Amino acid sequence: MVQIIAGKKGKGKTKYLLDMANTAIKESKGSIVYLDKSSKHMYELSNKIRLINVAEFPVHSSEGFVGFICGIISQDHDLEVMYLDSFLKLSSLEGEDISATIAELEQVSAKYHVNFVLSVSLDGHELPDSVKDMVLVAL
Repeated sequence: MVQIIAGKKGKGKTKYLLDMANTAIKESKGSIVYLDKSSKHMYELSNKIRLINVAEFPVHSSEGFVGFICGIISQDHDLEVMYLDSFLKLSSLEGEDISATIAELEQVSAKYHVNFVLSVSLDGHELPDSVKDMVLVAL
């Protein structure tokens, strides 16, 4: 399953995502990964959640990003949820159509039983129609 937290910059998406991850780890039987563009939120996350600073890796396209995610999944068979903060920036999709990449994440989610929660810096009405039903919260 792919869920989206939508809203313009500064609306509180990251705080919402951090709270969600910290709540989920309390009930989780598997592992949780949080992908971000920096390590800034390291101390706001539970130490049981693996924080990955994507900027430390050579990910320069949406295809490379999906491959990066698949690499993480292949290394952790207990992975339950991945939280992706600043999804547009991480996936190199700023100003681009996100439909195809989200559809790929849906396929990966179904195949490997990993849920994805994305924070997307767009208002709900700016999202493509194909992903509007995935919106968990529009801030």
